[in-house]
Amino acid sequence: MSTALVDLEPPVNTTAPHTPRHRAEAAARPADGPAVRVVVVIPAHDEEQALPATVASLAAQTRRPDRVLVVSDNSTDATVAVARAAGADVMETVGNTARKAGALNQAIATTTEDVVMVLDADTTIAPTFVEEGLAVLASAPEVAAVGGVFRGRPPQGYLQHCQANEYTRYGVQVDLTGRTAVLTGTAALVRRTALQEVADARGSVLPGDRGDVYDRHAITEDSELTLALRTLGHELRSPVTMSCTTELMPTAGDLHRQRVRWYKGMLDNLAEYGLTRTTWRYVGQQVMLAVGTLMMAAYLLLTAVTLVTGTFTLSPLWAAVGLVFAAERLVTVWGAGRRARLLAALVLPELLYDLALQRAFLHAAALFVTRRQTTWNPGAAPAGPAPPPT
Repeated sequence: MSTALVDLEPPVNTTAPHTPRHRAEAAARPADGPAVRVVVVIPAHDEEQALPATVASLAAQTRRPDRVLVVSDNSTDATVAVARAAGADVMETVGNTARKAGALNQAIATTTEDVVMVLDADTTIAPTFVEEGLAVLASAPEVAAVGGVFRGRPPQGYLQHCQANEYTRYGVQVDLTGRTAVLTGTAALVRRTALQEVADARGSVLPGDRGDVYDRHAITEDSELTLALRTLGHELRSPVTMSCTTELMPTAGDLHRQRVRWYKGMLDNLAEYGLTRTTWRYVGQQVMLAVGTLMMAAYLLLTAVTLVTGTFTLSPLWAAVGLVFAAERLVTVWGAGRRARLLAALVLPELLYDLALQRAFLHAAALFVTRRQTTWNPGAAPAGPAPPPT
């Protein structure tokens, strides 16, 4: 661990049995062995502005990682210097053309720690994130990885408030169902043994090149790793208390490109894996998303026709359905504050936002059908695959 990170650590009474540090180390330590070692790998491309806050959130952990490694991938700014000044170890990729997946493969190959935590360079985590994740891994041997539940930074403007509400609803869904849809690439801890199993199974049981932890051909590497781990029989968890805070897209164009990449990546991954016991739920989600998009288009078209022809009538049944829909939207963001509740109560602004997401899905589906690739914007790295539709 770098000396700069050590210097940031407040004094801890290691003899006190109930300090957060003591509890975390006890949870992480197997009954008959030493405490596990944790390395945080942060892939970064031109992230000089975001990195200090990200590394600082690691220094504030109740169970601090043993090593922080920033992997600079073709950066043209001061990412390397800023990472070193923040106290992290740094490596630079060599000849990487496989985006984030390639950078992560190169970095993980240089590490030996028991648990690898992948953290986006523009993301901060709750102070107990590492402690809670290690506790889950220590108590549940069947769990290979523990991911965070992401939320947006304080939103500015209509578009970001809609994204923040979407992320809030995703957290509520995870909390209610206990189901991890995707091991988010924003922040997740994975056992090294599980990563090695994935690397050994590439090219045979799993898509990709043998020896790669992340499939270098996948444009959404986190959703692909989710499928890989589950195909090998591993369980995943995402405790809602393990929160991570990431950026929100500032413009409609940025949001569209982000979501096209997420949707297209998942479609590509499912095509690679085919319909299996592992993928059928994910395939069903994509089918339902497509059906929902078509139904919304049909509903809007029918409404427009009846308004133009003067035959529009408000059915009591559909009015009741609409009220239930509006109530659900409001309740699921209630804890996010007054502005979130007001946006949900208005209904129409979020409906327009949902239409924008459906447009992105249709664009991704068209690219998938025609076997074309979406562009990758390294300056706006996404948090992970889109939350399931709510």
